[in-house]
Amino acid sequence: MMEMMDEIAQETLGIALKYVKEAEIYLEREEKVDVDIQNDQVDFAKEVSSYGLGIRIILDNKMGFAYTTDLTKLEQTIKNAVYNAKFNVIDENFVFAPKSTYPNVKEIYDPKIRDLDVEDTVKFAKTMIQTSINEKCQPTSGGVSAGSINTVIANSDGVLSKDSSTFFSGFISVNIPDGTGVSTANESDSSRYLDIDAQTIAQNACEVARDSRNGKPVETGDMEIVLDYNAAAALVYTFANALNADNVQRGRSVYADKLGEEVLSSSLNIFDDGTLKKGLNSAQSDGEGVPSQKTTLVQNGVLKNFIYDLYTSRKGGVQSTGNGARSSFADVPSVGFSNLILDFEELNEISNIKSGLIVKDLLGAHTANPISGDFSVETMNAFYIKDGEIAYPVKKAMLSGNVFNALKHASASSIKTRQVGPFILPQIVVSKLRVVG
Repeated sequence: MMEMMDEIAQETLGIALKYVKEAEIYLEREEKVDVDIQNDQVDFAKEVSSYGLGIRIILDNKMGFAYTTDLTKLEQTIKNAVYNAKFNVIDENFVFAPKSTYPNVKEIYDPKIRDLDVEDTVKFAKTMIQTSINEKCQPTSGGVSAGSINTVIANSDGVLSKDSSTFFSGFISVNIPDGTGVSTANESDSSRYLDIDAQTIAQNACEVARDSRNGKPVETGDMEIVLDYNAAAALVYTFANALNADNVQRGRSVYADKLGEEVLSSSLNIFDDGTLKKGLNSAQSDGEGVPSQKTTLVQNGVLKNFIYDLYTSRKGGVQSTGNGARSSFADVPSVGFSNLILDFEELNEISNIKSGLIVKDLLGAHTANPISGDFSVETMNAFYIKDGEIAYPVKKAMLSGNVFNALKHASASSIKTRQVGPFILPQIVVSKLRVVG
């Protein structure tokens, strides 16, 4: 498969160079199985295959882009890209990746996932459903997704990058009776390998739902807050936008003029690592053919760098950090994280907390202001901590504060980390957030 894709990419590049001097070919093939769960049944299962090619050209400092899923129309797609370039704006910051050598990124491909069929994936979903029922929970929704992605990037500067990866994920949401209502919780897990367990996902969801029953109100006030993995990732998403060079250059980042300053807790180090072993977003190159790398963004609380793709790096007069991300062959690259690692040197376990909350998840985190960092969100599956122990579930509460200030006074509450989307993080303790009961 990869050999055939390489040939198509080179053929297309050869045709493109008859029309322009600068061209880039991005070829992608994805094969996956998606399973959807509704209530206690598998609602549908389908095999999905997509195969397409995106072409970017630079003509007189203008960028043109076109894509196709019909590989018999390569020349017409090139002509479309050239046509689009003619009506684009002149920008000297358009550039393609130079020829490079690539790192050996380990354990991002599992042949067991490649060989999965619909029945195998449905079985995983049914195991989550049945485990939930055995735990006396009612499944309400969920799903399983598994597949492989192969990409080839070739350009007129000699770049040839080939990547193969696999992915597997499972998710379930459950209810359990709670007086006149219900208690709700969800759990998920993702991996590059077929090493996640359906029973564990369902059992964890049911345990949280069960423990959340008979919630009590909590008094309004400022408290120490332990953000569990999903809750932490929800808030870190807002914070991370400030490390994106595109936001910095557009004046949408609070950190735009803060390089070299201490902006976060001195115990916090932040890295973006596209070469991470088994990382969910690891690859030998980014979506532009720039070699993946590990970039230090924050060191002991001091802001050291931002993440860049080729366009923003040229605009900023710096080197790309290998963060030109593509959602698919039908899209152009933009700045995006690979695996963003939050590494705290200070540990503050729950046993040290006299009075506070541990929050499993947050509702409404997407409404946080990405520029100011202000947020007001509803807690989901929150528990009151008293004298170092979880005392009781909290019925309903809101959290409010500022994510940038919160991370100035944060530490890890666990040694164990998890990857949630692009974020690899521990449970995070914030010294004080406003809790509204």
